[in-house]
Amino acid sequence: QVQLVESGGGLVREGASLRLSCAIAGRTLSRHAMGWFRQASGKERELVAAISWSGHGTYYADSVKGRFTVSKNHAWNTVYLQMTSLKPGDTAVYYCAAHQIDYADYVASTYEYDIWGQGTQVTVSS
Repeated sequence: QVQLVESGGGLVREGASLRLSCAIAGRTLSRHAMGWFRQASGKERELVAAISWSGHGTYYADSVKGRFTVSKNHAWNTVYLQMTSLKPGDTAVYYCAAHQIDYADYVASTYEYDIWGQGTQVTVSS
């Protein structure tokens, strides 16, 4: 099984930048569409960014568009979420997620992800 481990969260001031990393371990010969979710206290988990296996296709939620950038390093089997201009509203637990694909290369939809990391806390103070 593929396992995902997030890192890079922390407490930062409003306007700061932070980069989250998601290490992909296990059966890395398989292809996975990747996504970043977040869940704030009392709110539902939401997809904030996603990337296709090739890295060609990306998706961003309107709330983070222009501030967050998702990318991946194929050789290191790592997915990143570069977060800039952070706002208090970005405070949440951030999860990376994966959906195994066969040969198609696409950005997975919200409900397709079935492999999850444990999450990393991001707190932005005003």
